[in-house]
Amino acid sequence: MKKIVASVGLVAIGASGIQTASAQALGAPDASKPWSVSATLRGFYDDNSSTIPNNVTLPPGVHRDSFGYEVSPSAALAWSVDQTTITLGALYSFQHYDRIPLNSTGHNDNTFTFNAGLTHAFNEQISARVSDSFVIGQEPDLLRAGNAFSTFQRVSGNNIRNYGMLGLDAQLTPEFGLGFGYDNAFYDYKDRGPGLAGAVVEPSLAGALNRIENRAHIEGTWQAMPETKALIGYQFTDVDYNANELIGGTLVDPATGLPVLDANGNLTVFNPVMSRDRNSREHTGYVGAEHNFTPEFKGALRVGASYTEYPNDKSVSSSWTPYVNGTLRYNYAPQSYVEGGVSYDRNATDVVGAGLPNTTTLDAESAVVYLSVNHAITPQLFASLLGQFQNSSYHGGTFDGNDEQYYLLGLNLEYRFNQYFSAHVGYNYDRLESSSALNRTFDRNRVYVGVTATY
Repeated sequence: MKKIVASVGLVAIGASGIQTASAQALGAPDASKPWSVSATLRGFYDDNSSTIPNNVTLPPGVHRDSFGYEVSPSAALAWSVDQTTITLGALYSFQHYDRIPLNSTGHNDNTFTFNAGLTHAFNEQISARVSDSFVIGQEPDLLRAGNAFSTFQRVSGNNIRNYGMLGLDAQLTPEFGLGFGYDNAFYDYKDRGPGLAGAVVEPSLAGALNRIENRAHIEGTWQAMPETKALIGYQFTDVDYNANELIGGTLVDPATGLPVLDANGNLTVFNPVMSRDRNSREHTGYVGAEHNFTPEFKGALRVGASYTEYPNDKSVSSSWTPYVNGTLRYNYAPQSYVEGGVSYDRNATDVVGAGLPNTTTLDAESAVVYLSVNHAITPQLFASLLGQFQNSSYHGGTFDGNDEQYYLLGLNLEYRFNQYFSAHVGYNYDRLESSSALNRTFDRNRVYVGVTATY
């Protein structure tokens, strides 16, 4: 339930993504030893645990809200020798709901998070880094790998997201450098198999969102001034939807409005749309700068354009969209900082407006703004705030041009009695404002209180 911040986006080119998790952060061990273990126990109340739209009338016996409790053990390691640093973190979260969430098979959720990283400096000019983040979970903010959400709903089951990244930086001269990077994101949702909404194929979440995203970039840097570095780069992104499921089509002949059986006696699907029809390739060019305003205040901005093509859907023309990625961080006091960012890019979406010819929603253009504040009120009392706004406009299909706005807010207070024991209380708010065509507006409020023991 506690909102935390992590850089899980395109780290190599400065995209500081934010993640949220339902347990404490996989933090680094304290300075006295390279490892730490901890355990958190908390109780919570969730007034919309299944993120059900506000206008849906639930059948008798089905409830939106639920009380529950969570148990979360975790472990972390940070080890350095010479020019090499290794970090490892693992967290398991067991959540029990007193009322079974909609579409769940039981009262319990199990979430697992594993992070690993390695950095190595070959010499003063060349360094490399490798990292991986693996998640099994249900919450949409945990199942993303960048700034933008692809789905806003909580998803029951053991859904998987894995994000791996490797990079190499070379300082060729005191003024000029080159950076190379590759990252891979893998998504596997357990909601499989298309259904029917009347005579129209209803896509599963796996059919709409199971995919592999491969991304590579090259970036040149120029030290224009002592505190300013200019950038120019190119990025290639390939999105491969791999569920091999029907995500659109009808079981009636559009000309007659009647079903038709094939030679084997099965219903014929008219205007079928498959997962792979949404595959895309994106070419992005950008320029930018990184600047140190003061030793405590730093920022970066990349601005450019992306050209996207859809190789499996010949009815859709390639298109250009803006590309923006900016971050700021200000360490204004010991153990206190403000971090924020803005981005604009294409991303996958669970919205699939498919059925008739040329009516497939291929992706979304999303503008994202986020802010994180961590403040030490006293040496023992700490407050944190996390906010994000996302506006997504859908491209293609029945919902072409429709948009949705998503608001996320997290507040947390933590009191540290000593280095081994702390207590915390918090509140999370989520709201999706949907167009009348999509019609899935919802609100979600969560409160929690708990304790953490660390060694």
